[in-house]
Amino acid sequence: MKKIGMIGLGNMGSAVARNIQRANYPLYIYDINKEAGKNVIDYGGIVTHSPKELLNEVDIVVSMVFGPKEIEDVLKGENGMLQTSCKDKIWIDLTTSSPTLMRSLAKEFEESGGYAVDAPVTGSLDSAIRGDMIMFVGGSEIAIEKAKEVLDRIGKTRRVGKYGNGYVAKLVNNQLWKIHASAIGEAMVLAKKAGLEPDVWWEVMKGGAADSFVLHHDVPSIFAGHYDPSFRVELALKDLDLIQELIKEHNTRAELTNSAHERFKEAKKRYGDDAGEMTVCKLIEEDANVNLQVDGNWIAPWEVKHPNDK
Repeated sequence: MKKIGMIGLGNMGSAVARNIQRANYPLYIYDINKEAGKNVIDYGGIVTHSPKELLNEVDIVVSMVFGPKEIEDVLKGENGMLQTSCKDKIWIDLTTSSPTLMRSLAKEFEESGGYAVDAPVTGSLDSAIRGDMIMFVGGSEIAIEKAKEVLDRIGKTRRVGKYGNGYVAKLVNNQLWKIHASAIGEAMVLAKKAGLEPDVWWEVMKGGAADSFVLHHDVPSIFAGHYDPSFRVELALKDLDLIQELIKEHNTRAELTNSAHERFKEAKKRYGDDAGEMTVCKLIEEDANVNLQVDGNWIAPWEVKHPNDK
Protein backbone atom coordinates (compact mmCIF):
# COMPACT_ATOMS: atom_id res chain seq x y z
CA MET A 1 0.00 0.00 0.00
CA LYS A 2 1.25 3.48 -0.88
CA LYS A 3 2.40 5.82 1.88
CA ILE A 4 0.62 9.17 1.95
CA GLY A 5 1.79 12.52 3.31
CA MET A 6 -0.45 15.37 4.48
CA ILE A 7 0.92 18.91 4.72
CA GLY A 8 -1.41 21.35 6.49
CA LEU A 9 -3.55 20.22 9.41
CA GLY A 10 -6.02 23.03 9.91
CA ASN A 11 -9.75 22.34 10.12
CA MET A 12 -10.06 21.18 6.53
CA GLY A 13 -6.66 19.51 6.29
CA SER A 14 -7.27 17.45 9.41
CA ALA A 15 -10.60 16.28 8.02
CA VAL A 16 -8.90 15.25 4.76
CA ALA A 17 -6.17 13.45 6.73
CA ARG A 18 -8.72 11.48 8.73
CA ASN A 19 -10.38 10.24 5.55
CA ILE A 20 -7.02 9.07 4.24
CA GLN A 21 -6.52 7.24 7.53
CA ARG A 22 -9.97 5.64 7.31
CA ALA A 23 -8.79 4.08 4.03
CA ASN A 24 -5.92 2.49 6.04
CA TYR A 25 -3.08 4.26 4.25
CA PRO A 26 0.06 4.84 6.33
CA LEU A 27 -0.06 8.62 6.89
CA TYR A 28 2.86 10.97 7.47
CA ILE A 29 2.03 14.54 8.49
CA TYR A 30 3.59 17.99 8.67
CA ASP A 31 2.32 21.36 9.84
CA ILE A 32 4.28 24.46 10.72
CA ASN A 33 2.09 24.65 13.84
CA LYS A 34 3.38 21.85 16.05
CA GLU A 35 0.10 21.78 17.99
CA ALA A 36 -2.00 21.06 14.87
CA GLY A 37 -3.47 17.69 13.97
CA LYS A 38 -3.70 16.08 17.39
CA ASN A 39 -6.70 14.02 16.30
CA VAL A 40 -4.73 12.74 13.30
CA ILE A 41 -1.76 11.82 15.50
CA ASP A 42 -4.08 10.01 17.90
CA TYR A 43 -5.10 7.73 15.02
CA GLY A 44 -1.52 6.90 14.08
CA GLY A 45 -0.34 9.86 12.01
CA ILE A 46 3.46 9.90 11.87
CA VAL A 47 4.93 13.35 12.50
CA THR A 48 7.69 14.67 10.23
CA HIS A 49 9.64 17.89 10.68
CA SER A 50 9.68 19.41 7.19
CA PRO A 51 8.10 19.02 3.76
CA LYS A 52 11.43 17.65 2.52
CA GLU A 53 11.50 14.94 5.19
CA LEU A 54 7.87 14.06 4.53
CA LEU A 55 8.39 13.72 0.76
CA ASN A 56 11.32 11.36 1.36
CA GLU A 57 8.98 9.03 3.30
CA VAL A 58 5.92 8.87 1.06
CA ASP A 59 4.64 8.13 -2.44
CA ILE A 60 1.88 10.76 -2.59
CA VAL A 61 1.74 14.17 -0.89
CA VAL A 62 -1.50 16.06 -0.27
CA SER A 63 -1.10 19.73 0.70
CA MET A 64 -3.69 22.16 2.02
CA VAL A 65 -2.23 25.34 3.48
CA PHE A 66 -3.32 28.96 3.91
CA GLY A 67 -2.30 30.48 0.58
CA PRO A 68 0.40 31.29 -1.99
CA LYS A 69 3.17 32.32 0.44
CA GLU A 70 2.74 29.16 2.47
CA ILE A 71 2.60 26.74 -0.47
CA GLU A 72 5.64 28.37 -2.08
CA ASP A 73 7.54 27.75 1.17
CA VAL A 74 6.35 24.11 1.17
CA LEU A 75 7.91 23.67 -2.28
CA LYS A 76 10.87 26.06 -2.34
CA GLY A 77 11.73 26.82 1.30
CA GLU A 78 15.00 25.77 2.90
CA ASN A 79 13.49 22.37 3.70
CA GLY A 80 10.89 22.36 0.93
CA MET A 81 9.95 19.43 -1.26
CA LEU A 82 12.04 20.67 -4.17
CA GLN A 83 15.13 20.35 -2.00
CA THR A 84 14.98 16.56 -2.38
CA SER A 85 14.21 14.04 -5.14
CA CYS A 86 10.70 14.30 -6.59
CA LYS A 87 11.20 11.35 -8.95
CA ASP A 88 7.95 9.38 -9.36
CA LYS A 89 6.37 11.27 -6.45
CA ILE A 90 2.81 12.58 -6.77
CA TRP A 91 1.80 15.97 -5.40
CA ILE A 92 -1.90 16.81 -4.95
CA ASP A 93 -2.58 20.37 -3.86
CA LEU A 94 -5.92 21.39 -2.34
CA THR A 95 -4.92 24.95 -1.47
CA THR A 96 -6.82 27.98 -2.74
CA SER A 97 -3.97 29.77 -4.46
CA SER A 98 -2.72 31.78 -7.44
CA PRO A 99 -3.02 29.89 -10.77
CA THR A 100 0.10 31.61 -12.13
CA LEU A 101 2.24 30.73 -9.11
CA MET A 102 0.97 27.17 -8.94
CA ARG A 103 1.58 26.48 -12.62
CA SER A 104 5.17 27.58 -12.07
CA LEU A 105 5.60 25.36 -8.99
CA ALA A 106 4.03 22.38 -10.78
CA LYS A 107 6.42 22.84 -13.70
CA GLU A 108 9.40 22.71 -11.33
CA PHE A 109 8.00 19.65 -9.53
CA GLU A 110 7.41 17.78 -12.78
CA GLU A 111 10.80 18.82 -14.20
CA SER A 112 12.24 17.17 -11.06
CA GLY A 113 10.59 13.88 -12.04
CA GLY A 114 7.26 14.09 -10.22
CA TYR A 115 3.58 14.44 -11.11
CA ALA A 116 1.44 17.39 -10.01
CA VAL A 117 -2.35 17.62 -9.66
CA ASP A 118 -4.31 20.67 -8.53
CA ALA A 119 -7.54 19.82 -6.73
CA PRO A 120 -8.76 22.84 -4.72
CA VAL A 121 -12.00 22.08 -2.97
CA THR A 122 -15.43 23.62 -2.74
CA GLY A 123 -17.92 22.94 0.00
CA SER A 124 -17.29 23.37 3.68
CA LEU A 125 -15.87 21.72 6.77
CA ASP A 126 -18.79 19.30 7.07
CA SER A 127 -18.30 18.07 3.49
CA ALA A 128 -14.59 17.58 4.20
CA ILE A 129 -15.47 15.54 7.29
CA ARG A 130 -17.94 13.37 5.38
CA GLY A 131 -15.51 12.97 2.45
CA ASP A 132 -17.96 14.23 -0.17
CA MET A 133 -16.49 17.66 -0.95
CA ILE A 134 -16.07 18.59 -4.60
CA MET A 135 -12.55 19.02 -5.99
CA PHE A 136 -11.75 20.97 -9.17
CA VAL A 137 -9.07 18.68 -10.62
CA GLY A 138 -6.48 19.79 -13.17
CA GLY A 139 -3.43 18.01 -14.53
CA SER A 140 -2.20 15.57 -17.15
CA GLU A 141 -4.05 12.31 -17.71
CA ILE A 142 -1.16 10.31 -16.27
CA ALA A 143 -0.82 12.52 -13.17
CA ILE A 144 -4.55 12.36 -12.39
CA GLU A 145 -4.62 8.60 -12.90
CA LYS A 146 -1.74 8.20 -10.45
CA ALA A 147 -3.49 10.43 -7.92
CA LYS A 148 -6.97 8.95 -8.38
CA GLU A 149 -6.92 6.43 -5.56
CA VAL A 150 -6.30 9.17 -3.00
CA LEU A 151 -8.58 11.74 -4.64
CA ASP A 152 -11.43 9.22 -4.48
CA ARG A 153 -10.91 8.81 -0.72
CA ILE A 154 -11.24 12.49 0.10
CA GLY A 155 -13.99 13.81 -2.18
CA LYS A 156 -15.67 13.97 -5.58
CA THR A 157 -13.62 14.99 -8.61
CA ARG A 158 -14.64 17.38 -11.36
CA ARG A 159 -12.12 17.51 -14.20
CA VAL A 160 -11.27 20.97 -15.50
CA GLY A 161 -8.42 20.35 -17.93
CA LYS A 162 -4.75 21.19 -17.62
CA TYR A 163 -2.89 21.88 -14.39
CA GLY A 164 -3.79 25.28 -12.97
CA ASN A 165 -7.37 25.26 -14.18
CA GLY A 166 -8.43 23.87 -10.82
CA TYR A 167 -7.27 27.08 -9.15
CA VAL A 168 -9.12 29.17 -11.71
CA ALA A 169 -12.31 27.18 -11.11
CA LYS A 170 -11.92 27.54 -7.36
CA LEU A 171 -11.41 31.31 -7.50
CA VAL A 172 -14.40 32.02 -9.74
CA ASN A 173 -16.44 29.61 -7.59
CA ASN A 174 -15.49 31.64 -4.53
CA GLN A 175 -16.16 34.86 -6.42
CA LEU A 176 -19.82 33.85 -6.69
CA TRP A 177 -19.88 32.40 -3.17
CA LYS A 178 -18.68 35.66 -1.58
CA ILE A 179 -21.13 37.73 -3.63
CA HIS A 180 -23.98 35.42 -2.54
CA ALA A 181 -22.87 35.55 1.10
CA SER A 182 -22.68 39.34 1.01
CA ALA A 183 -26.08 39.73 -0.63
CA ILE A 184 -28.09 37.23 1.36
CA GLY A 185 -28.10 39.29 4.52
CA GLU A 186 -29.61 42.22 2.65
CA ALA A 187 -32.49 40.05 1.39
CA MET A 188 -33.10 38.43 4.79
CA VAL A 189 -33.17 41.74 6.63
CA LEU A 190 -35.42 43.36 4.04
CA ALA A 191 -37.82 40.41 4.22
CA LYS A 192 -38.03 40.61 8.00
CA LYS A 193 -38.47 44.38 8.06
CA ALA A 194 -41.29 43.98 5.54
CA GLY A 195 -43.05 41.35 7.67
CA LEU A 196 -41.69 37.97 6.48
CA GLU A 197 -40.06 35.94 9.27
CA PRO A 198 -36.58 34.50 8.55
CA ASP A 199 -37.56 30.82 8.83
CA VAL A 200 -40.55 31.30 6.49
CA TRP A 201 -38.39 33.31 4.06
CA TRP A 202 -35.77 30.52 4.07
CA GLU A 203 -38.24 27.75 3.28
CA VAL A 204 -39.96 29.56 0.43
CA MET A 205 -36.71 30.72 -1.22
CA LYS A 206 -35.32 27.19 -1.57
CA GLY A 207 -35.87 25.67 -5.01
CA GLY A 208 -36.66 28.99 -6.66
CA ALA A 209 -34.63 31.43 -8.72
CA ALA A 210 -32.84 32.70 -5.58
CA ASP A 211 -31.58 29.25 -4.55
CA SER A 212 -27.88 28.63 -3.87
CA PHE A 213 -25.45 26.63 -1.75
CA VAL A 214 -25.19 29.65 0.54
CA LEU A 215 -28.96 29.66 1.03
CA HIS A 216 -29.05 25.99 2.01
CA HIS A 217 -25.80 25.62 3.90
CA ASP A 218 -24.91 28.98 5.41
CA VAL A 219 -28.23 30.54 6.44
CA PRO A 220 -28.54 28.09 9.39
CA SER A 221 -25.31 29.58 10.80
CA ILE A 222 -27.09 32.95 10.84
CA PHE A 223 -30.12 31.39 12.50
CA ALA A 224 -27.83 29.79 15.11
CA GLY A 225 -26.01 33.07 15.73
CA HIS A 226 -22.43 31.76 15.31
CA TYR A 227 -22.00 32.81 11.64
CA ASP A 228 -19.72 29.80 10.98
CA PRO A 229 -16.29 30.51 12.50
CA SER A 230 -14.98 27.28 10.87
CA PHE A 231 -14.38 29.53 7.83
CA ARG A 232 -12.99 32.81 9.08
CA VAL A 233 -13.30 36.29 7.60
CA GLU A 234 -9.50 36.27 7.29
CA LEU A 235 -9.71 33.31 4.90
CA ALA A 236 -12.52 34.92 2.92
CA LEU A 237 -10.40 38.05 2.44
CA LYS A 238 -7.40 35.98 1.34
CA ASP A 239 -9.59 34.39 -1.32
CA LEU A 240 -10.97 37.76 -2.42
CA ASP A 241 -7.46 39.17 -2.75
CA LEU A 242 -6.57 36.25 -5.04
CA ILE A 243 -9.75 36.81 -7.04
CA GLN A 244 -8.80 40.48 -7.47
CA GLU A 245 -5.37 39.45 -8.76
CA LEU A 246 -7.01 37.23 -11.36
CA ILE A 247 -9.42 40.02 -12.37
CA LYS A 248 -6.53 42.46 -12.83
CA GLU A 249 -4.53 39.91 -14.79
CA HIS A 250 -7.38 39.44 -17.27
CA ASN A 251 -8.89 42.95 -17.09
CA THR A 252 -12.54 42.01 -16.55
CA ARG A 253 -15.36 44.05 -14.98
CA ALA A 254 -16.00 43.25 -11.32
CA GLU A 255 -18.27 45.81 -9.67
CA LEU A 256 -20.21 43.19 -7.71
CA THR A 257 -17.03 41.44 -6.63
CA ASN A 258 -15.61 44.77 -5.48
CA SER A 259 -18.71 45.45 -3.38
CA ALA A 260 -18.51 42.00 -1.78
CA HIS A 261 -14.84 42.59 -1.03
CA GLU A 262 -15.63 45.84 0.75
CA ARG A 263 -18.37 44.13 2.78
CA PHE A 264 -15.93 41.48 4.00
CA LYS A 265 -13.37 44.16 4.88
CA GLU A 266 -16.07 45.88 6.92
CA ALA A 267 -16.86 42.62 8.72
CA LYS A 268 -13.19 42.15 9.57
CA LYS A 269 -12.96 45.69 10.92
CA ARG A 270 -16.04 45.27 13.10
CA TYR A 271 -15.64 41.67 14.27
CA GLY A 272 -11.98 40.70 13.73
CA ASP A 273 -10.05 38.15 11.65
CA ASP A 274 -11.44 35.11 13.46
CA ALA A 275 -15.11 36.01 13.05
CA GLY A 276 -17.22 33.68 10.94
CA GLU A 277 -17.58 34.43 7.25
CA MET A 278 -21.33 35.04 7.56
CA THR A 279 -20.74 38.03 9.80
CA VAL A 280 -21.06 39.91 6.49
CA CYS A 281 -24.78 39.39 7.16
CA LYS A 282 -24.52 40.26 10.85
CA LEU A 283 -23.44 43.73 9.75
CA ILE A 284 -26.77 44.22 7.97
CA GLU A 285 -28.72 42.85 10.94
CA GLU A 286 -27.07 45.21 13.39
CA ASP A 287 -27.38 48.25 11.17
CA ALA A 288 -31.10 47.54 10.65
CA ASN A 289 -31.59 46.75 14.36
CA VAL A 290 -33.15 43.34 13.65
CA ASN A 291 -32.35 39.83 14.88
CA LEU A 292 -32.34 36.95 12.39
CA GLN A 293 -31.77 34.15 14.91
CA VAL A 294 -34.28 31.30 14.80
CA ASP A 295 -34.76 28.56 17.39
CA GLY A 296 -33.94 25.13 16.02
CA ASN A 297 -31.55 22.21 16.00
CA TRP A 298 -28.98 23.84 13.74
CA ILE A 299 -26.04 21.45 13.45
CA ALA A 300 -22.77 23.38 13.12
CA PRO A 301 -20.33 22.25 10.37
CA TRP A 302 -17.72 21.14 12.91
CA GLU A 303 -20.29 18.94 14.69
CA VAL A 304 -20.94 16.76 11.64
CA LYS A 305 -19.70 13.17 11.86
CA HIS A 306 -18.25 10.93 9.17
CA PRO A 307 -20.82 8.24 8.23
CA ASN A 308 -18.54 5.53 9.70
CA ASP A 309 -18.01 7.33 13.01
CA LYS A 310 -20.36 6.86 15.90
